[in-house]
Amino acid sequence: MKLAHKLLFVLCPMLVLGFICYSSGKLHFYVWGQKPRYHEKTTVKLIKVTSHTTNPTVRQEPVVEGAVSVGRIVGSGTALQQRVHSGQNENPSTYYGRPVFDKQGFLLNPDIKLPPELVYQYGNLSEGACKPGYAAAKMTAIYPKFSKPASMFLDRNFRRLAKVSNYLPPFGFKTQERIIDSILTETKNYGLPELDGLSCKRCVIVGNGGILSNKSLGSRIDEYDVVVRLNEAPVNGYTRDVGSRTTLRITYPEGAIQKPERYEKDSIFVFSAFKPLDFKWLRQMVLKKDLQGTEGFWKSVARFVPRDPSEIRILNPYFIQEAAFQFIGLPQNNGLMGRGNIPTLGTVAITMALHNCDEVAVAGFGYDMNAPHAPLHYYETVKMSAIKESWTHNISKEKEFLRKLVKANVITDLTNGILTF
Repeated sequence: MKLAHKLLFVLCPMLVLGFICYSSGKLHFYVWGQKPRYHEKTTVKLIKVTSHTTNPTVRQEPVVEGAVSVGRIVGSGTALQQRVHSGQNENPSTYYGRPVFDKQGFLLNPDIKLPPELVYQYGNLSEGACKPGYAAAKMTAIYPKFSKPASMFLDRNFRRLAKVSNYLPPFGFKTQERIIDSILTETKNYGLPELDGLSCKRCVIVGNGGILSNKSLGSRIDEYDVVVRLNEAPVNGYTRDVGSRTTLRITYPEGAIQKPERYEKDSIFVFSAFKPLDFKWLRQMVLKKDLQGTEGFWKSVARFVPRDPSEIRILNPYFIQEAAFQFIGLPQNNGLMGRGNIPTLGTVAITMALHNCDEVAVAGFGYDMNAPHAPLHYYETVKMSAIKESWTHNISKEKEFLRKLVKANVITDLTNGILTF
C-alpha cells in the first residue's frame, strides 16, 4: 500500500471522530446553555398559584403521562416566572394564549364577560328572559370537564348509573339496591311532571344562612320556577325574607322537619342519603310505618313525613360525589365518608341545579367566620362559631368553589354573601 493511502486510512477515522466530538460539545452547550428541550417523560409542568398577595408563584411538577393535565402548562419555569412577575401576561387565565386551570380543572381567574359564543347565543334575548342552557354553558366555559346529563332523582333504572353504583352512601348506593327498589316501587314518580315540560327553568337554592334576615327578598325568590329549600328551614313567619313557595325540600333524616304542620303544601320531599341507615328510615316514612329505634342517628329524627309516596323522591347521589371530589377537591378516603369530605347540602343542591336548571340563583349563602357571634341561620339563635365544630364539612374549600361560580356568573348570589365573606 502506498504511503499516501496509509495516511488517509489513518486520518479519515480521526477526522470523523473529531467531528463527532465537536458536534457533541456544541449540542451539549445548546441544551444546557441556551434553550431547554424536554422529552415526553421529563416534561416540566408549571402551576401558577394565585393568592391575595401581589406576587403569584410558580412551582414545577413532572408530567403524569396518559392523564389529562389541568391547572398546568408546559414551558420554561424561568420564562413563566419572569412573565408573571413583570405583568406581561395581561390575561391571568392564559399563558401565551393557552388557558391555565387550577388543580380541580377550573379556569384560573375567569373573565366575568361572556365568551363570544355565549354572547352570540344569548345576546339577542329580551331582558329578563330565561336563557336556555345558560348555567351549563357558563359552567363548561370555566370547567371544560363538565357534562350536563345527570338525572335529578333515582328512577327504576338507577342500577345503570355507573358513576355511583360502586360507591357506598353518601357517594353512591352500593349495598342499598334492594331497599331502593322497594321504595321506588311505592313512590312510582321519579321526576317533576309540572316542570319537566318547561323549555327553560330558572331555579333558586334558598340556603339557611343568617344573611337572609332583613333582606326582603321573598317576592323575588317566589318569581323562580323552582324554589329549593334545605332541611327544616321554616317558611311561615319569614316569608318577607325567604318567600312563600317551595318546589323541592331536600333533606336527610336528622335534618327533616319533625312537626308535620310545618310542611308546605304541594312541595316535593327530596331525600338525600348520607349513610345506609338513612334508606331504612325513608322506607318507613314511605310505608307510613312506625320507626323502630333510632340507634345510629346523630340526633333525633322525624317519625312521620306528611307526604304521599308520589310526592317523595330520592336525590341522585352523584351530586354529592361530584361536589365533593370533582368540584371542591375533598379527600376521597377510598370512597368512604370521613373527616372533612362531605359537602354541605346547600352545595349539593347547587350541583344538582347546574345539571338540571337553565339559570341558577342562590340566597342565604355565605358564612362570616370573622363574626362568631352572628346568627348562623335566619330562624334560630345558634351562632356562627358553631360551624367550626363541624366534623364532616370543609367550609373554606367549599367557599372557594362557590366563589368560582359567582365570579364567573355561573350562578347569581341574591344576598351577595359568597364573595363578601
